[in-house]
Amino acid sequence: MKNIGYNIRQLRHKLNVNQQEISKRLKISIPAYSKIETGFTDINITRLYQIAELFQVPITEILKDGQNPAAENHSVELGQLKEQLRAKEEEILKLSKKLIDLYEELREKK
Repeated sequence: MKNIGYNIRQLRHKLNVNQQEISKRLKISIPAYSKIETGFTDINITRLYQIAELFQVPITEILKDGQNPAAENHSVELGQLKEQLRAKEEEILKLSKKLIDLYEELREKK
């Protein structure tokens, strides 16, 4: 249900309208519509058709199993962590080279 709600919210954002406007068009309360977007309420097939018609999309667009915000956030976090790891590995290589150079310099002085 959360993916359906997320997809509906994304469609609403594409139209650049607020929940109040959509709830008015669906003839339901704002809290009832909000529960649809957050996935706290089940949507019957009639309501699903009504929403699809309102947004002028096929029902499959609403039902698709797209990425939800949590998955997107994890993906962004993973990318950031990979970049940090790459930077740390580069730093370790530079420090290793510096250590070898200092060791060689010390050996030459003996």
